[in-house]
Amino acid sequence: MMSRLPLFPSTGEVNDRGHLVIGGCDVVDLAAEFGTPLYLFDETSLRDKCREFKDAFGSRYADITVVYSCKAFTNKSHLLLVNEEGVGLDVVSGGELGIAHSVDFPMEQVYFSGNNKSREELRQSLELGLGRVVVDNFHELKMLGELVNEMGCTQDILLRLSPAVDPHTHKYITTGNIDSKFGIPLVLGEDAVVEAMSMPGLNLLGLHFHIGSLIFEVEPYQESIKNLLGLAAEMKRKHGFELKELDIGGGFAVQYTLDAPAPPVSFYAEAITSTIIAGCRELGLKLPRLVVEPGRSMVARAGLAVYTAGVVKDIPNVRRYVSVDGGMADNIRPALYQARHEAVVANKMPESETGKVTIAGKFCESGDILIWDIGLPPIVAGDIIAVPGCGAFCLTEAMNYNASFKPPVVMVREGKARLIRRRETLEDLTRCDVV
Repeated sequence: MMSRLPLFPSTGEVNDRGHLVIGGCDVVDLAAEFGTPLYLFDETSLRDKCREFKDAFGSRYADITVVYSCKAFTNKSHLLLVNEEGVGLDVVSGGELGIAHSVDFPMEQVYFSGNNKSREELRQSLELGLGRVVVDNFHELKMLGELVNEMGCTQDILLRLSPAVDPHTHKYITTGNIDSKFGIPLVLGEDAVVEAMSMPGLNLLGLHFHIGSLIFEVEPYQESIKNLLGLAAEMKRKHGFELKELDIGGGFAVQYTLDAPAPPVSFYAEAITSTIIAGCRELGLKLPRLVVEPGRSMVARAGLAVYTAGVVKDIPNVRRYVSVDGGMADNIRPALYQARHEAVVANKMPESETGKVTIAGKFCESGDILIWDIGLPPIVAGDIIAVPGCGAFCLTEAMNYNASFKPPVVMVREGKARLIRRRETLEDLTRCDVV
């Protein structure tokens, strides 16, 4: 199990009690204090990742903006941290925008994406003075044009184009191929640019793409950049369009399992910036501001889920199941698109593996399996199971299936733990019910 320690936050270690320690805090003690299921975030890892992205891209490109895609993990305390680190924000709903506004996040540093924004959400963004609206389709473009006319204001926009590139990832997290609900097809890019430039009140600053998530290769980014720069050069020649911003989205890979190491941020930064610089030089374009939108890759490793083992079920010659007190309600990723995780027994870190078990959730679905066939030490009821790589999408996709309570979230740093989200209660579950 010690070999899995690098999958946890950078502050992960084992103390003299044989317990997993994150941010100077004993995970077993935290489980006793806050109960399980429990999600932990390492503040040091979160801040370090913000700085790594800014440094990796900023050292290679003169004009960059890093915005955190908060669909990966949205919490008031974390958004305050993001702002402190000088990172902007990418939101995809009025709810995410509202949370950002509630903590006085600078609205001029917020980008609003999403494939089906409502008129109310667009009005809200205009009223708040949002930095950029990333326009996803012609319907939205028309609606936004009408709103700025009605409200007598202006709005900076980017056009999201689908670059028709295969990022070689799971189909459920692919967004840049031609058959996608996201973005304007590249073949209609000229129509979109012309229409946007003709609308009073809309200031078309540039182009945007996002091709998917968990992308281990750089070639899909490079191909997408070349496609959009080619369009930009053609639009400059035909219509006088100036590409002032190029937003290349996010999707950078993270390591969830020992057998799938992810490239460092610098690997992506070098390939992306060099492709833009070379492409602009070749096409006679001025270098645009580069915008990158990491989400998962900023928070995944910084977070972990902590469970308590319950029933251990042996099926002779078939499988040993270890059921925990959480599962698909707090982490639907394995059930939704076969995401893979590792795990450790947090109170038995030095012990050797003795056989394979399957970590099962407690919810009434046969698909509620967190991890299939993982080697672990002997497990008994009451042992503490820690799962790394749970900082992204677990909590933002969490639900109340079987009337379960969403878990608390605790931030740890230098031996101190602070609650940043309490566990839900029955009152929370029934608050919206009307009898």
